[in-house]
Order: sequence, then C-alpha cells, then structure tokens
Amino acid sequence: MEISIRNYLFLILILFSFQTNETFAALEIDVTEGNIKPLPIAISFVSNSQNGDSDLGINISKVIASDLAGSGLFYPINPKAFLEELVSLDTKPNFNSWRVINTESLLTAQIYQKENDMFKIHYKLWDVVAEKALIEQELSTSNSKWRSVSHVVADAVYARLTGESGYFDTKVAFIAESGSKINRIKRLAIMDQDGYRPRLLTTGKDLVLTPRFSPNSEDLVYLSYRNGQPQVYIYNVDSDQTYVVGAFPGMTFAPRFSPDGMKIIMSLQEGVGSNIYEMDLSDFKKRRLTNTPDINTAPSYSPDGKNLVFESDKSGTQQLYVMDSNGQNVRRISYGKGSYSTPVWSPRGDYIAFTKISKGRFMIGVMFADGSGERIITDGFHNEGPTWAPNGRVLMFFRESPGEKGGAMIYSVDVTGYNERLIDTPGFASDPSWSALLH
Repeated sequence: MEISIRNYLFLILILFSFQTNETFAALEIDVTEGNIKPLPIAISFVSNSQNGDSDLGINISKVIASDLAGSGLFYPINPKAFLEELVSLDTKPNFNSWRVINTESLLTAQIYQKENDMFKIHYKLWDVVAEKALIEQELSTSNSKWRSVSHVVADAVYARLTGESGYFDTKVAFIAESGSKINRIKRLAIMDQDGYRPRLLTTGKDLVLTPRFSPNSEDLVYLSYRNGQPQVYIYNVDSDQTYVVGAFPGMTFAPRFSPDGMKIIMSLQEGVGSNIYEMDLSDFKKRRLTNTPDINTAPSYSPDGKNLVFESDKSGTQQLYVMDSNGQNVRRISYGKGSYSTPVWSPRGDYIAFTKISKGRFMIGVMFADGSGERIITDGFHNEGPTWAPNGRVLMFFRESPGEKGGAMIYSVDVTGYNERLIDTPGFASDPSWSALLH
C-alpha cells in the first residue's frame, strides 16, 4: 500500500480527531504496513546572485533538503536532474521543465552578502502544478548563523505544505555518555535537532541526569549528584551560568518546568516511597501535591498547566495517573498489560507519550489524556524517555543496545510510528529533551 503525503496528513488528522475508546477501536490503520510516498520538492538557488556566496547557498540548500527529507514527508530531487538553471527570482520558473522531472513543489532562493559579516536570503516556494507562488520572504542574519536560518526556511516550507508547524529550528538537550558501561561518564549536552553542533555543558566530574528545557528554551533544569548528594540545578543556555535550586534530603527525581516557566515540579523520596512537589522559582517554596507511601514520580504538566500526569505504583505496578495541578482529583488512565513510566504531555495537549514494559519488551507509546486510544509507536531491547517535538507530531527517545560494548542512542519517530531514524551523536546519548521553536 502506498500512501500519498496528502492522504497521510489526512490520516494524522483522523488519528488525532478520535477522542473515545469506542470510536478509536473502530479505526485500525497501521501506517507502518504501508509506504508513505514523499512529496517531490526541488530546491534551487539562483546561481548568479550579485555579491552572493555560492558555497553558502549550496550549504543552506543541503540543510533544507536534509530537514525535509528527514521528516519522511518530502523527497528532495537531486540537483543533477534539474533542467532549468534559475537566473532571477523576479520571473516565474519554466514550470514544464520542473514537471518533467516530477517536481510538485519548487523552492527557489538567492543569497546576498551584506556588510559586517551579514547576509540576506530571499526565497520563494512555488506550487509547480498550480504554477503559483505560495511563500515569498526575506531573512537577514550573520554568516555564523547560516545553519539556523536554513532550519527556519525548512520550517516555513514544512508548515506551508503540510498545514502543521515545523520543528527544525530547535535544540535537543541530552546526556552525553562515554567510558565503559560499568563506569560511564554522563555529561549535560545540547545539539541541534538534526544532531549537528553538539556542545558539552558540564565537565563530567559529577553525574548529571534528566535535563528538561524551560518553555522559552533559555534554561535547562537537571539533576546533579555532587559528593553523592542529589541537587537540582538550572543552567542558562545563553549565559552559560548555573545556579542551584536546592539540595533535598534523600533522592530527587525528574525535575521539570511548568508551562509558564515560573515553577518546577519534581519527585522527592520520603522513606520507601516518593511524593510529588511543586516549587515556585520566585521564592523557592515547596508545595506537596501527593501524600502517599507509594512511589509517585515523573510528573509532567499539561500545556495549559491545569493538570499533571505522573507514574505511581499505588495499584501494585507502575501505572499512569492524571490529577489537577493542585493535587486533587487523581484518576488512573493506564490499564494495559505491563507497567508504564516516563509520561510526558504533548505540546498540543491531546496525547501523552510514555514508556511501557511488558514481557521484557520496552515500548514507546501514546494515549489520549483520558487513557483511551493507546497505541505503541516503537519497541526494542530497551526504549525509554520520550520527548515531543514542539509541533506534537514527532517524538525522540533513547534506545539502549545490549552487551558489554552497548550503550544508549537517540532516535526520532513520527507519532504514527512511521520514519524511525537514528540521530547522529558523537558518542552514546540518552534522555533527550526537545526545545520549543527558536524563531
């Protein structure tokens, strides 16, 4: 079965429109059993731009093509197949010459070098079938930010042709791992969503875990074990400054920002169990949200901040629960076979992603916020730690490979289970956290 991009997007719309168990059960479509037919797109930079940099144009076009191809929804046509060499953006392309190589969309662009190490990119997106322009924009930035502007253009193309927000101009925080499996060094790191420009943020002297971006992507909250004591830190990405939120008795788990960035939520060990606390960052006062002898951990806010999802073993195994943000109205939402952990609410508010363990299998899945519509996206030897792209249509997670020389690597996958991809990192990498769009 071959599915066109337009039908694929319609399928996503259908999948996200069903909100009850009864309705969803009637829809049994496994996208992984078919082949998505990517949309053919040509990316052509004008070759004779005055004061232009041809190498810069080539590099930008490669990043745009890589972004679009990486989504699984687009097929960038090899420039060697082009029959027309564009000389100006002021005139329409010869659409027949693009149709003959099966182009449906055409992105044309021109680079202009400016003073003070700056450049301008002027681009147009064309519908080759309808023979009309869909987008025309100009962007100016420094030469050092050419990769970022490439992602911005790719986001604009993705959004115009799919109707969904893009996710390319984003960062991913993660734990960079090195050393032997029994003595692994774990360092806080950050990279572009495509794996480029990785940067280590900590020295590796102290163990770091569970980085999570703030809503404005300016800060990271994470755990660090200094002298064997868990402490919660906030790191500012721009200033490279770090400060301690607090040191807590016992163990601390899974800190995460609230949607407004004014609070963090975390789990604190109390005896044999753990409870969920919210801390106001203006005065660092804590408020207890759960008060049971169970293991309550891994909290995640809904996008509107009105609810929380978390995992708890109060039923005997780790299951998912939702409660009001004040700790009231607790209700269980997971009822499948196995245990559930690491829940995280979609930026759109519709889905909750999770890790599920059943019969030795580690699976990444999604369900609606009321627990209906559970679907497994991917499984493997050890999959864990899903994080959402800002458009709520793509997930990243990490997969641990077995054996003495095995380790964790980060993967991305479409919310339908289509287009699973390995993200290229310098070494082993785990626990990704996706930022919001940076533009």
